[in-house]
Formats: sequence, structure tokens, C-alpha cells
Amino acid sequence: MLDAFSRVVVNSDAKAAYVGGSDLAALKKFIADGNKRLDSVNCIVSNASCIVSDAVSGMICENPGLISPGGNCYTNRRMAACLRDGEIILRYISYAVLAGDSSVLEDRCLNGLKETYIALGVPTNSSIRAVSIMKASSVAHVSNTSSLRKMPTADGDCSSLAAEVGSYFDRVAAAIS
Repeated sequence: MLDAFSRVVVNSDAKAAYVGGSDLAALKKFIADGNKRLDSVNCIVSNASCIVSDAVSGMICENPGLISPGGNCYTNRRMAACLRDGEIILRYISYAVLAGDSSVLEDRCLNGLKETYIALGVPTNSSIRAVSIMKASSVAHVSNTSSLRKMPTADGDCSSLAAEVGSYFDRVAAAIS
């Protein structure tokens, strides 16, 4: 996993150059927005259970066959697995937001996820829908537009951070489809 600092150092080292110019400016911006990033991660993880359970509930409301006999969320064991997967995905997204880099999400969560879901018979469209509901909720928390907010966030514009969070969910949806 590379954080923003490691990435700049690796890129500069590959070019046999000092860290400077646009790389240094990007790091300064990363540091300046550090409290927003930390508050956003804190808000997502503090509301993780609600975000995941609401996403799974929403997915089931749109497709009640999932909890019927033979459905993929039928029995407590399968429902627990669905909730567990949502928690894992959200946890790795929070790691990516904290680091400002998606490599941990790609390497430890998305690598082989589609193949695993195919092997287990997990419906792709339902999984993508749950991810999109988690995305909407998480972005609302980061951009301070959630009506369910449990804590205040740093003042200022968080639109670029909210877009970054959304892009991580888009990566998950793309990896599943």
C-alpha cells in the first residue's frame, strides 16, 4: 500500500529527481486537507453499521426475492455473510480514504472479488446496488448532507474529498460487474 507520501517518493526516485514542483504542491494540499480527511474517515467508520445495514435493507426492499427460500439472503447465515461483505468493503474504502490511495482497496479487497462472487452465486446486480446505496450514504456523510449524522465535521468545502470517496465505491462496482 502506498500513501500519498510514499507514492511521491517512489515516483521521484524512479525519475532520479528530487521531490519538488507539482509533487510537493500536491503533498502540501494533502496535509492541509488532513483534518477533513480524518474527520471523513471517522464519520464513515462511526456510521459503518448503519451504512451497511441500510444498504442491504434497501437492496432487499428492491428485490424481496433475496430473502425468500432459495434467495441469496435467505437464512441467517447468508444474511450475515452479506452484511459481513458490506462491512469489509466499507472498511477497505475507509483505508483508501485515509491513505489517499486506492492500492490497499485494489490489492486486499477487489483482487479476485468478482471470481469469488461468481463461484458463490452472488447476484451481481444486487451487490452493485448495495454498493451504490453505501456510496450515496457515505458521500452524504462526507459532504455533510446526511440527515443521520452523528458528529460534526471540519469546516470547509469537502466536495473533492466526497468525489474521491465516490470514486472508491465506483471501483468496487466496476470490479464486481
